[in-house]
Amino acid sequence: MVTTPLIDKARAEAAEALRDHTRHDGSPFIGHPDAVAAIVADEIGLPEECIAAVYLHEASRMGGYPVKEADWGASICTLVDGLNKISTIKPKDTRLEAENYKKLIIQYSADPRVTVLKLADRLEVMRSLKIFPKASREGKILETLMLYIPLAHQLGLYNMKREMEDIYLNYAEPEQYRLITNKLKAGEKDRERLMAQFIEPLKSKLDAEGIRYKLKIRTKAAYSIWQKMNKQKVPFEGVFDVFAMRFIIDCDGEDHALEKELCWKVFGFVTEEYEQDTKRLRDWVTNPKPNGYESLHITVKNKEGAYIEVQIRTKRMDDIAENGFASHWSYKGIKRQETLDTWLKSVRFALEHPDENKEDLPQPPSKEIFVFTPTGELRILAADSTVLDFAFGIHSNIGAHCVGAKVNGKAVSIKEKLSTGDVVEILTSKNQHPTQDWINWVVTAKARAKIKQAMAAQEQTRAVDGRELLERRLKNWKLELPDAMLTELRTKLSYSSLTAFYAAIGSGAIDVNTVKDFILGEAERHAASVEAAEAVQASAKAQRHYESKDDILVLNAKNVKGIDYKMAKCCNPVFGDDVFGFVTREDGIKIHRITCPNAARLLEAYPYRIQKVKWADAPSSGSFQVALKIITDLEGSVLNKIMEVVGQFKASIRSFNVNENPRNGTYEIAVKLSVPSNLELDKVLSQIRTLKHVSKVTRT
Repeated sequence: MVTTPLIDKARAEAAEALRDHTRHDGSPFIGHPDAVAAIVADEIGLPEECIAAVYLHEASRMGGYPVKEADWGASICTLVDGLNKISTIKPKDTRLEAENYKKLIIQYSADPRVTVLKLADRLEVMRSLKIFPKASREGKILETLMLYIPLAHQLGLYNMKREMEDIYLNYAEPEQYRLITNKLKAGEKDRERLMAQFIEPLKSKLDAEGIRYKLKIRTKAAYSIWQKMNKQKVPFEGVFDVFAMRFIIDCDGEDHALEKELCWKVFGFVTEEYEQDTKRLRDWVTNPKPNGYESLHITVKNKEGAYIEVQIRTKRMDDIAENGFASHWSYKGIKRQETLDTWLKSVRFALEHPDENKEDLPQPPSKEIFVFTPTGELRILAADSTVLDFAFGIHSNIGAHCVGAKVNGKAVSIKEKLSTGDVVEILTSKNQHPTQDWINWVVTAKARAKIKQAMAAQEQTRAVDGRELLERRLKNWKLELPDAMLTELRTKLSYSSLTAFYAAIGSGAIDVNTVKDFILGEAERHAASVEAAEAVQASAKAQRHYESKDDILVLNAKNVKGIDYKMAKCCNPVFGDDVFGFVTREDGIKIHRITCPNAARLLEAYPYRIQKVKWADAPSSGSFQVALKIITDLEGSVLNKIMEVVGQFKASIRSFNVNENPRNGTYEIAVKLSVPSNLELDKVLSQIRTLKHVSKVTRT
């Protein structure tokens, strides 16, 4: 970053004001405005007064430094004032809606450049996410998805938008991020070869017209690919426009008419050589977007039948498309002040007029809602969560004594469903206690588990009272109630446990005289064979734990016959998985899944040791080891159901470990299976996910 006396002065004041402040990792806080200033100067291209405002904003906000107009001028003071006001906006003020956030920005800032400075600040925060505590990190990721990414999109700051989207995906869906980025790396050479084939028949025509150009491959961002995979319900290979060929035409000066003519001339050459899909033509050269975006987009089909997206634009258009209107300031031949005015108008327009085309904007996760405490603390809950879910999410005692809530200032019942952006204040009473109906009014596993725990504690207290009462009456009656007879009576009255039976006596639901009549009126009792049932269950469980034969790998690898192959233990590939081979020095070829945590490092650092491999047409008679992690409610029956599902398919259990997490109210189950292929594994995973009480199943 090139400095000026103004910038140096602002940084010196900030360094002094912030000398006692550090970031979460212990580093000096001045590192944050330094990084933001570099983004503002080098990546966006804003002038020195904006860079100075970045430093003075942090100096005044964190260090109490007074920014006076006499010292810094009206323009810088306006920028600092706007940044300070925007920094006071809390997530609950916006309900995590981008339009609300933009309205607040307009109210709080007189200079549109403040918006871009705030985006630069957020980009630096996202780049530094690893230094923040987990709770703070999750909040910043969510705010970025819901507020800052849409804002960057509407201002045409696409590089910012793409980078923040990919950082979000890396933290929110790390396995999907690895899958997509590793597949992009693995296919890089194929894309380069396709580009060479694509341009070959066009070279002579372009050269004959004297058109100077640069052809490059634009690879779609990982987040955008992930969105399309989810929206279209297709794998990575099913995404239509993973990459595009981009013509960047060199056009001297700023003759817009000549630029359009050259773009359409290249368009004509491309469509003469390749068959175009007219439905996918997008003409933003004739009618640019409000944020200044200009480009021709077409989709063509080559001789092999592969569809290719082609983008045609000039160097000036590409500069705007990559960096926004601010990038104009560094473009040769453009007057700085004129471009500044044009760009500021576009920023103001984008802030005050929502972009009509929102199909590319991030959408809130459909399976979650985001609500706030009265103090502005963010809480993430499952969709359709109620006041009770929220109360138990705060604390077990608050949930157990919840009698209702005030949602956005309005009194509601405990079973009221919540929506994203609601501000919820829980109301409690010491006389309130959970009932069986509460189970039907919650959707989160934590609330359900806590309700069951509270009801179990109440039942235990009543059971102690009921047992003492029954024992006193039996002694007075001089009667005995053998265990076998007690079991039959309990079964007859439809109580699942002795605790429930005694609790019913303690609460008065069962009259003790009913027990007396049962003892005197029945001569023969048949005890329920609990031990027999448990023995049958244990036998079935043991049968499902049978040991399979040693794994036999059936794998074909081109041109490396005679080398040993082994499955990498870091990711345990299964027949049918997307895999690649890595040639080791001593152990032959190690087979890794493309989503392996080590895949990115191997593909990037050792491309010469990567071997393409493929599975045989049919699986071998052997089997493969695979590890699963399953999260369930604290419900004992679900363990047997999981084992039963495995037993339905060509799979066997090698190990089955259960850990109880009382804090979350869940079981964390680690399972090792032996399966013949990923097809059989998918069947097992699919059926386990449909089980009641199962909340998450992942392959590790």
